[in-house]
Amino acid sequence: MECAAQGFESPCVGPPTRRCGLCSAVAYCSVTHQKLHWSYHKEECERLEEQMRHVDVLNDFPFTFTEEATVQICQKQESRCSFLSKRESHHVGMWMYECKCGDSAGFSVYDSFKNDGWHLPSSSCPCFGPLSLLSRQLCSWTDYYEWRKIPLDSPVALLLHWPLTIYHAIQAIGMGNLTPQISDELRIHYLGPQKELGQLGVFAELQALIPGLRISVELVGPDVPQHMDGEMISLCNYSPCMEEECECKYSSKILNPGNESARSSAVTLQLHRGFYHDRYSDIVKDSRPPHIVIAPNAGIAAYPSWLPTIEQIKEIKVPAVFSDYCEEACHLATCCIKSITGQSLSLPIGLNPFRQPMAVEESPLFIPCYSNCFIFAM
Repeated sequence: MECAAQGFESPCVGPPTRRCGLCSAVAYCSVTHQKLHWSYHKEECERLEEQMRHVDVLNDFPFTFTEEATVQICQKQESRCSFLSKRESHHVGMWMYECKCGDSAGFSVYDSFKNDGWHLPSSSCPCFGPLSLLSRQLCSWTDYYEWRKIPLDSPVALLLHWPLTIYHAIQAIGMGNLTPQISDELRIHYLGPQKELGQLGVFAELQALIPGLRISVELVGPDVPQHMDGEMISLCNYSPCMEEECECKYSSKILNPGNESARSSAVTLQLHRGFYHDRYSDIVKDSRPPHIVIAPNAGIAAYPSWLPTIEQIKEIKVPAVFSDYCEEACHLATCCIKSITGQSLSLPIGLNPFRQPMAVEESPLFIPCYSNCFIFAM
């Protein structure tokens, strides 16, 4: 937590121990900084106060580890590192990028798959296809875990929030019954991937969530390393578990993009380095436009580069779904979108039931923040 007036007019004099008496969402290092900041904070104070009333809802998850991953993380009684260490998942495989220890690790498309896997028993992860097709829409983590026969002490939701957020976005904008609309391939443009680049195997779960279609995901963003630009990865099966004799070991593999099976595989990922507005024409040169654009944890109000990207999305006239860590970030984003497009949202800000169930460490607000916490659409 930082002083809300850090760098505002004068240096901070100590830790931010003085919380706003009205909203309790921000804190200050001194009375002086609180008074200096009021002219700015008064515009957001009432809104933040309303958001603080929803803290219990934000922290509501069905898992046996919920208290540990929410309240204890926020109160610094636990950390991501300690949480993963207790589950023997710290700094291994796809879990490597779930704490600060993995921040300095470089991404390599082939190394990421060589080290890929859940590092969990088969009973605790979706390492092979579902036992039954979905008979109804998934509306919560409880629904998903029951369908995939995974116990609620399994931490796989910490990684699966990426594909489940895509699934929820499609449902939320009314594209749930896809097969009549899309003949054979669902095309998704996925903007701004970061830690997902070390967790690409989790996107194989899309074949279970959206059966009967080939799914093409174009991942576009400045954080894609230069050596990964243009890489195509075909996921023909699910990320494997840790058991040597499990059936997933005999069927899971990454196919070379040149072979026929790769072209017909259920989920294909292609990586593009750069901003969406700069790369869009290259991406669609040899294919058709996307059915949906998805931008997780977008931070629209924080980055000027979003202005031309929003204009590009408006021009191609397809649904675009965004997520962010907290409701306030979404509010600021919607103001930016409206100023650029002159249009209101097609989907108002709403809580994502498939947000990551572990609080973000060092949040700038006292309101708990979660990866993919809220979604909205233009």
